[in-house]
Amino acid sequence: MTSAIVNLTDENNRFLNIVKAHFDLRNKSDAINFIVGSFSAGGKLEPGTKLRPQYALKLRKLMAQRGKVYPSAEAMFKEFEKDV
Repeated sequence: MTSAIVNLTDENNRFLNIVKAHFDLRNKSDAINFIVGSFSAGGKLEPGTKLRPQYALKLRKLMAQRGKVYPSAEAMFKEFEKDV
């Protein structure tokens, strides 16, 4: 378990106390864990399943391309150094 010192504004502290009381949590640590858990469980951190059509087309083109085979790592690095 990780511990942290958290600086809260008065408004956020009041909100944390309300969450703690409403959900009958033991302490503010449980309230913070509850809020973070409900935020991440809601899928808000995951990207949407819909892609923009332009990006989907670009992605399909990239996936259809074949990769280039190099005889050695040195040859690959020489080609990349030309681009830089």
